[in-house]
Amino acid sequence: QVQLVESGGGSVQSGGSLRLSCAASGYTYSSDCMGWFRQAPGKEREGVAAIDSDRSTRYADSVKGRFTISQDNAKKTLYLQMNSLKPEDTAMYYCAASTRAYCSGSRSLVRFVYDYWGQGTQVTVSS
Repeated sequence: QVQLVESGGGSVQSGGSLRLSCAASGYTYSSDCMGWFRQAPGKEREGVAAIDSDRSTRYADSVKGRFTISQDNAKKTLYLQMNSLKPEDTAMYYCAASTRAYCSGSRSLVRFVYDYWGQGTQVTVSS
């Protein structure tokens, strides 16, 4: 069983920055991909950014050039650096891990590829 715990959320003004962290523990099997998803009230959870086992990354079009996903060397901590934040970025942000062999590439931002989820951390961006 894998446990994921997010931190770093908060309230910022438009144009500001936040850095989210996700600590992973309790691995039985190695994760092939990790990612960040977000869910606004009344909307479906959507993929924001993902990273695979060879550290290739993928981003949603809405955050390209503003957000950066990264991992520590041991691949036990996941980060999301968020710059130039907009009110439309307001959502609950979730860390996720996948053990599936085909989670990389175009599938890495698909929710149903992921097996493990954190509890979420709230990000609020005001105008």
